[in-house]
Amino acid sequence: MNTPICDFVRKYNDNGALRLHMPGHKGEGALGIEALDITEIDGADSLYQASGIIKQSEENASLLFGAKTFYSTEGSSHCIRAMLYLCSLLGDGRPLIFAGRNAHKAFLTAAALMDFDVKWLYPNENETYLSCKIDPKALDIALSSADRLPSAVYLTSPDYLGNTQDIKAIAEVCHKHGVLLAVDNAHGAYLKFLPKSCHPIDLGADICCDSAHKTLPVLTGGAYLHISPTAPDFFAENAKKSLSIFGSTSPSYLILQSLDATNAYIASGLSQKLAEFTIKVSQCKKRLAENGYCFIGDEPMKLTLATKKYGYTGYALKDILRENGIYVEFSDPDYLVMMLTVDTDIERLERVLLSIPKLNEILVSPPRFSTPRQVLSVRDACFAKSELIPIKNANGRTLAEVSVGCPPAVPIAACGERLTKEIIKCFEYYGITECSVVVE
Repeated sequence: MNTPICDFVRKYNDNGALRLHMPGHKGEGALGIEALDITEIDGADSLYQASGIIKQSEENASLLFGAKTFYSTEGSSHCIRAMLYLCSLLGDGRPLIFAGRNAHKAFLTAAALMDFDVKWLYPNENETYLSCKIDPKALDIALSSADRLPSAVYLTSPDYLGNTQDIKAIAEVCHKHGVLLAVDNAHGAYLKFLPKSCHPIDLGADICCDSAHKTLPVLTGGAYLHISPTAPDFFAENAKKSLSIFGSTSPSYLILQSLDATNAYIASGLSQKLAEFTIKVSQCKKRLAENGYCFIGDEPMKLTLATKKYGYTGYALKDILRENGIYVEFSDPDYLVMMLTVDTDIERLERVLLSIPKLNEILVSPPRFSTPRQVLSVRDACFAKSELIPIKNANGRTLAEVSVGCPPAVPIAACGERLTKEIIKCFEYYGITECSVVVE
């Protein structure tokens, strides 16, 4: 598969041009990568009005993913806002989105910017706030009994812990009611290339985003917006417009080149590599489980340990691994998340994990999640005058903005919700000591 963006930039650099354009480093600098960092000069195409090399590269990606695929150099957060904008424009009246409660905080910033209504789909009582398994039958009932149908149902799959939704069944329910299905697939770009594709577009989603940089060899910030061939034509016709509204006018050509080069990487045998490596992962998990480790989630290239079963908090196990030169994606009091690629030295990981002695199970459970009361819209709360206060003083106050970092960037409480003692306990359990509240 050709790589038109990479080829253009390398040819331009080799020609020894006098660069009288941005960036200011003029192709030279201490990093050693500046020569390949250009801007939208003649022949380099334009990301949001693509008609040349970027368009060719996006068409290559579209063939690989079986969708109408568009690039972002600003991550899935950019694509989330774009796809919610598209969903909000379809339908009559004020937009409404049914959303899984474990949505990334980019969903809330989109709600603030576009002022659409949100109806949360909540997890079961025994689920962590990072997960929100949606029962297709329950969703069917919710849509059947709704006073007004949403513009779209919005889900996160896979979630941060590696749990996946039954996208096929959920898509069937959505389409039965004439509702679109939008999926945050940030952690699952590679799912398309498993022996049997588990990618949301192949399972019936109308639109989704992938963080290419999370599971493919793409520079940080590289992402895809995918539109199903069966989605309304309006989506593809307005995809570039939606991305341009929320994106920078200076896209990174280093990131674009990595997206372009990854098309060739995928086409040169990624599916076979995944088929072989996922077998190794399954065998490794089996051996670790026999030694006492407990795994959750069903995403094949993510290892998520319920660490308290082995006698450690996620934080403690993370520190032990770091002392052995292994750095993980995420940890909290209960879980440890490790993201793999086909080049991961899984034998080394297994050796280190097996060298850690098993301790008595830690029986402390996280506080139960309680359903908060929405007292302001997401938009009104986000744009209200706010103040930062200790979380211990926040009982009865209204949350102004999301008080979690990334990872995992999943809100415990949403903007505009009234904080209670139960919610404050959740904040404290996860180490959050301050929050921004509306000035009353």
